[in-house]
Amino acid sequence: MRNRPLARLLLVLLALVILRFSAAAAPPSEPVVTSPAPAELLPRLQEAARSSDKAWERLAYLCDRIGARLSSTPAMARAVEWAVATLTADGHDNVRREPVLVPDWRRGRERLAMLAPVERELAVLGLGGSVGTPGIEAPAVVVRSFAELGSYVQGHIVVFNVPMEKGLPTIQHYGPAAAYRVGGAAAAARHGALAVLVRSVTTRSLATPHTGMVAYAEGVPPIPAASITTEEADTMDRLASAGLPIRLRLEMRASDHGQVESHNVLAEIRGREKPEEIILLGAHLDSWDVGQGAHDDGAGVIHVLEAMRLIRALGVPPRRTIRAVLFTCEEQGIYGGRAYAEAHGHERHVAAIESDLGGFRPRAWGASGTREQLGWLADVARPLGIPIFAGGGGADIGPLAARGVLTIGLYPEDAHYFDVHHSPADTLDKVDPEELHEGLAAVAGLAWLLANGE
Repeated sequence: MRNRPLARLLLVLLALVILRFSAAAAPPSEPVVTSPAPAELLPRLQEAARSSDKAWERLAYLCDRIGARLSSTPAMARAVEWAVATLTADGHDNVRREPVLVPDWRRGRERLAMLAPVERELAVLGLGGSVGTPGIEAPAVVVRSFAELGSYVQGHIVVFNVPMEKGLPTIQHYGPAAAYRVGGAAAAARHGALAVLVRSVTTRSLATPHTGMVAYAEGVPPIPAASITTEEADTMDRLASAGLPIRLRLEMRASDHGQVESHNVLAEIRGREKPEEIILLGAHLDSWDVGQGAHDDGAGVIHVLEAMRLIRALGVPPRRTIRAVLFTCEEQGIYGGRAYAEAHGHERHVAAIESDLGGFRPRAWGASGTREQLGWLADVARPLGIPIFAGGGGADIGPLAARGVLTIGLYPEDAHYFDVHHSPADTLDKVDPEELHEGLAAVAGLAWLLANGE
C-alpha cells in the first residue's frame, strides 16, 4: 500500500514519454510540398517540346484549314478566332483580342506578258500596297542598281535585276536586295518610269515569284510594282545585253479600300511572385496572301502556342508573368506591333522574345538592349547552350525596343528560308517536324528561364 503513489507517478511519467515520442514520430497533418527549382524543370520542359504531337497538328490546322492570312481578310479573322479558342482551351489567363486598324489592300487579277522579242506569259506577283493598272504596254529597260537610273527610263517599265547575295547566314544579305523591292518604284518614278518589276529576293528559285511591301514617296507619283522570278529577270538581262528590244504588257487589278479592323491576340500565365513583370512571347499571325504562311510565320505562332501550353503543364507558375502576343499585320507595316506598344508600352516588360524566321533548327539568339540587359540575358540563358549575338530581335517587338525593353529574336538555320519566303511555296511540306520541335524547345526554354531569372 505504501508504494502505490510512487507507482502511479511512474505510470504518469511513462505515459508522458510515450506521448512525446509518438507525437514526434507521427506525420504532420498537412505534408510540406517543395516545388522543384526552375532549372530542374528545364529538361522536362524541353523534352516535352521535342515530343509534342500538338505542335505539328496545330501547324497543319493553321496551314491547311485556314491558309494564307492577309490581315484584312476573312481567313485572318478565322485565324484570330482559332487562336483565341486554342489559348482558352489550354487554360491560360486573360485570353483576349485587341482591335487594330489595318490596310485593306486587295491583289486582284495579275498578268505579265512579253510581247517582244518573243511572245510568252511571265510569272508575276504584285507587291503589297501597289497601285493597280488596267494595262500598261511599254518597252522595258533592265538596270542593276539605283545608280543606273536616269532620264532614259522615262516611259519605260524598269526591271531591277539585283541578285540577293549568297552566304550564311542568309538573313544578312536580305536587306540590301529587299531595298529594291521597297524603294524601287519611288526611285524609278522620279525619272518618269511607268512601272517597275523587281527580281524576287531569294537565292534559289523554281520559277516562283516572291512578294513583299512597296513604299511610295511623298510628292512622287505611285506606279505599279510587282516581283518577277529570278529566272525571268536574268532572261531579260541577257536579252537587253544582246541589244534586243524588250516590250512588256502588265495588268494589275490591285485596289486600296482604306482600313478595316483586325486583332492582336493575347494570353498570359500569371507570375507567382512578380506578376507585374512581363516576359513577352510573340509571333505574327498574319501572312501574305499566297502560299500557307507555314514558315512565315506559322512556325513562330506554333512556338508561342506550344511554349505556353507546355509551361502551364509543368504545374509550377513562373515568378514573372509570361504573356503571349500573336500580332496582326506585321507583313504590311508592323501595325499590330505598334498598336501593342501604344497600348501596353507603359507596363513593366522585362524582355520580349519573337520567333519570325521560320521553323528551322535553332542557330542563335539575336538580342538588343543595354550592356546590363545583355549580360543578364547571357547569364540566365546559359543552360540552353545557344549563342547570343548583339543586334536583332524582331519587327513586332521593335517598338518595345525603342522604349528600352530587352528584345530577343530566334535565329534559326536559314539556308532555305528565303527559298519560300513571301511566295506561293511557303507551305506545310517545307517544314520539318523535328526542326519545328527543336525551335519550340529553344523558345519555351528561354521564356521559362527569363520568367524565373533573378
